[in-house]
Amino acid sequence: MGRAAPCCAVGAEPPRRHGPRCPLFAALGLAALGVLLGSGDCQLQTPCRIQKCTTDFVSLTSHLSSALEGFDLEFCKALRAYSACTYRNSKVCRGNLVYHSAVLGISDLMSQRNCSKDGPTSSTSPELTHDPCNYSGHIEPREHQRGEKTPPPTYLFCGLFGDPHLRTFKDHFQTCKVEGAWPLIDNNYLSVQVTNVPVVPGSSATATNKITIIFKSYQDCTDQKVYQAVTDDLPAAFVDGTTNGGDGNTKSLRIVEKVSGKYIEIHAKYIGTTVYIRQLGRYLTLAIRMPRELVMAYKESQDLQLCVNGCPSSERIDDSGHLPLPVIGQLFPQDGAAHPRSMYTLDTATTKCHEKMLVKDIYFYSCVFDLLTTGDANFTAAAHSALQDVEALHPRKEHWHIFPSSGHGSVGKSSKFFVVFGLVCLILVEFL
Repeated sequence: MGRAAPCCAVGAEPPRRHGPRCPLFAALGLAALGVLLGSGDCQLQTPCRIQKCTTDFVSLTSHLSSALEGFDLEFCKALRAYSACTYRNSKVCRGNLVYHSAVLGISDLMSQRNCSKDGPTSSTSPELTHDPCNYSGHIEPREHQRGEKTPPPTYLFCGLFGDPHLRTFKDHFQTCKVEGAWPLIDNNYLSVQVTNVPVVPGSSATATNKITIIFKSYQDCTDQKVYQAVTDDLPAAFVDGTTNGGDGNTKSLRIVEKVSGKYIEIHAKYIGTTVYIRQLGRYLTLAIRMPRELVMAYKESQDLQLCVNGCPSSERIDDSGHLPLPVIGQLFPQDGAAHPRSMYTLDTATTKCHEKMLVKDIYFYSCVFDLLTTGDANFTAAAHSALQDVEALHPRKEHWHIFPSSGHGSVGKSSKFFVVFGLVCLILVEFL
């Protein structure tokens, strides 16, 4: 994507409105065509600088994510700058196919994003764009000082939901016991701790009823701020009663309430981090997106981080990272009775989860697992919301879905005996 040239992207077929990412992905995804056309056409007309306009647009938008706050504002500013650049080249680029495609495409994208033609524009000048309280601005000076282009920052995702199921920053999926207080994240910028309590008497399965987040003080961007949520108390403020950190005008750290008492978002712009917290039923879920270089900024003594290194092996319930539930239907009769603690059978649990999740990935099977374990239908909503959070925050679409038949948890036909054995062990660990 770093070599993409949106001049053709924005002049091609308008992006479909299937999700909030479409405009940016359309502008950057089709940009490679612009490079190919530009290299063969624009180079023959050296006065036409449409490729420079396109390159600047890419540098201004490649780090943006439509899931994050302020996307529309920054994207519109970049489009206006792109438009101004094409206008300055209108005479020398007359008759250039790439140029006219860009002009038409910019107009289309500005209409789709409701961007006004008049307003502020982005600048590629580091003196103008550097903002110490905007993480994307931290890397700008380093890029320009070296006189070379570096890739945009890499973002990582971690999520915790349900019984509880953990998706680590490495995209490993685990189901763990972890009763009591456990650190999800503990680095130089941020600490996240969750507290899990038993869900069903006599079972080792737990769920999260408390989340504590410490945003550590950072330069002039924010003082230390602590956020705490417990069951039936999901506040839209930090523990000191404020809703933002540092200078309120910069909005470098702020809380946004999406659904009163049920769903909040925390945007920490100064560290490029976004946190979603929800309450579904009696329990809490968490999803976080954070730059890789900040995730890895921790000391050796801080290595107990579930989001970074996963659960200790003694706390694992799953089978090698994936639940073996995908083959349950092959192991038991279709009318097989569920555990007496649950009112669901395998069939009814599968049907219930399929109402919310059409793709039978690990989130679907986690839903089935939780229903069979607890009988609590709220875990269906938890799994569905967890997948929605992945789609909103995970930077790589091709990694959104994790399938139990792939990766570390792959199960082949020749290993059916081990699947049966693993499932029996799972049930014994779960309810003994």
